[in-house]
Amino acid sequence: MNTDKTRRQITFEAARLMYTRQETEYYRAKMKAGKKICRGWVKPSLLPSNVEIRDEIQRFVSLYEGDKRFDNLRDMRLTAWRMMNLLKNFKPKLIGSTLTGFIRRGSDVDIHLFSSSVEAIANTLDELGLFFDVEHKHVRKHGEERIYTHIHVHEKFPVELTCYAADQAHVIFKSSITGNAIERANLSEFEQLLNREYPDLVLDETIDSFDYEIDRFELYRLLLIPLANVEQSKKYHPEGDVLYHSLQVFDLAYNEKPYDEEFLLAALLHDVGKGIDPLDHVGSGVEALESVITPRTKWLIENHMETHKIQDGTIGARARRRLQQNPDYEELILLGECDRAGRIPGGYAPELEEAMEILKELSRSCRI
Repeated sequence: MNTDKTRRQITFEAARLMYTRQETEYYRAKMKAGKKICRGWVKPSLLPSNVEIRDEIQRFVSLYEGDKRFDNLRDMRLTAWRMMNLLKNFKPKLIGSTLTGFIRRGSDVDIHLFSSSVEAIANTLDELGLFFDVEHKHVRKHGEERIYTHIHVHEKFPVELTCYAADQAHVIFKSSITGNAIERANLSEFEQLLNREYPDLVLDETIDSFDYEIDRFELYRLLLIPLANVEQSKKYHPEGDVLYHSLQVFDLAYNEKPYDEEFLLAALLHDVGKGIDPLDHVGSGVEALESVITPRTKWLIENHMETHKIQDGTIGARARRRLQQNPDYEELILLGECDRAGRIPGGYAPELEEAMEILKELSRSCRI
């Protein structure tokens, strides 16, 4: 066996898994890649270091993203600078790829915060009107279990805030990539980096004009997640909660029109209003989505309930003619068919993140 060649193949495959976000941890990526390349057990000596994988990921970034990665890095750094200013009472320190520059598609902004109260951080974010959720992650290392608290803020670029006790601000953390102390920058140090890297950038002026609207896919996800707790009439929806139904409908729609992002969005989002106002789920859903969907997707969602009247013959002739005059009438009827078919107890449905990734990939491919 050519060990150098095998190691390079494992490095490439591990980097591919991480670049495409199929894996997010170096260890899992290299083990999965090793098993695939070696078709089973792999010698530890063949496994690449985290640094090798990181460098290979950067080659992917250069190949597939080109100069755009520099614009993304700049905007991610501005997102980090803004967030650190908003949370400066919690001694923020920036770490990770936004600081070092080793970003890739899907990278987030990683910031350490130090406070005796996670609730104080959450309350601050609430007061700022930011969308976020809190995750308590159990991690077992060296026979010891620890709980890490992460706050995920849904901005143009996702922000992960890791919360530590106030007295840990000076503790040295080690990198999982290099094994050395993690490079961190407080607000003052980070501003020096920005001024050095972007000498023409006037921070206060730039930040005022920077677009911080929440990413539309994050908004879709935030509207969909609560649907898992919204039960429906067993008579009409024996399959269960609204999210499970929506994902079944999405999968059926994807089987019919895997290339049509607007149609797929209508399938996935047609019932989001049930988590807002069950008495007017169509109207409330459209109102929540109006700024982040196209007129075509909006029309499909607005009229999806009419397809059930068409199917059972209760729709008026004038209303039916009005719908038939629209060029997307056939897609509307198909949406209704998927809606009725997506009600199978125990039926297949993709995970929400899988559906979101399909839509993101479609959106990316349409911009190329």
